[in-house]
Amino acid sequence: MPVPTVEPQLHPAARTLGSEDFRPGQPVWVYRAGAWRPGVVLHRSTQAVTVRYRPADGPGTGVDTVTSRSLADRSDVDPFLDTPEWS
Repeated sequence: MPVPTVEPQLHPAARTLGSEDFRPGQPVWVYRAGAWRPGVVLHRSTQAVTVRYRPADGPGTGVDTVTSRSLADRSDVDPFLDTPEWS
C-alpha cells in the first residue's frame, strides 16, 4: 500500500487492526509528527507495537512504541529500512 493520505483517526485500517495484527519484520507506515513515515515492526504486545522508522527524509532512523492506530501496512520498498541488517 502506498503512503496513506489521511491522518490515522481518519484512516479506515486504523479502526480494524490491533497490535496483534502486526508481526516483527513487517513493513509499515508510522504516523509521527504529523506525517506518515516508512517503518518496520520490531516487537509487538497486546497494547502497542515497537517500530524502527525514518523520522526524516535522510537515512537516519528512530525507534518508538506506538499503538496500532498510528500504523498502516506498507508495500513500498524503503532502501534504508528494507535490508537484511534490520531484520
